[in-house]
Amino acid sequence: MQKILVSLFIFTSLLSFGQQKVTAEAFQKKLNEEFADATKSPLTDEDRLEFKALDFFPIDANFIVEAKFEKAKNEKAFAMKTSTERTPMYVKYGVISFTLNGENFKLNVYQNLELMKRPGFKNHLFLPFSDLTSGNETYIGGRYIDLEIPKAKTIIIDFNQAYNPYCAYNYRYSCPIVPLENDLATKINAGVKKFHD
Repeated sequence: MQKILVSLFIFTSLLSFGQQKVTAEAFQKKLNEEFADATKSPLTDEDRLEFKALDFFPIDANFIVEAKFEKAKNEKAFAMKTSTERTPMYVKYGVISFTLNGENFKLNVYQNLELMKRPGFKNHLFLPFSDLTSGNETYIGGRYIDLEIPKAKTIIIDFNQAYNPYCAYNYRYSCPIVPLENDLATKINAGVKKFHD
């Protein structure tokens, strides 16, 4: 009976990763299509004409984590710093806690007060982070992950879907700067790598 349960657990885990891998592959495909499209691409015209595909880390199940989600209470809106003088208003929506490579971490998730008023973005959460790959394998300014407000007390964080802010590709964009409290003291070898050396 125990062997059956273990086998069932392994099968379920593999099935779950298989589904997440398909999701990550679809994310990468969509991102590459957007970057190649002149109407959507953040790339300069010069870079877009030479664009083939973004450079991603291999999809890795170790960077798909189930995090504990705790909603923040009585948080006040604040002006988030960006790469320009623009200061959009955000609010800290909650805190996610998770274990990665045997270590415990916490990250804040935010809501953009203007964005959440638009159709389809009411439940959108913004997760900016930096890590020990920032400035080396990945963009020095950190990366982002898009999430939805969870219905339970846990949330799946797939770092394979981490992407660069647009200002990593083009200085004309204004991008939120990753808050210091969202700097991870570990390497996130997942998601998009840096565009230029």
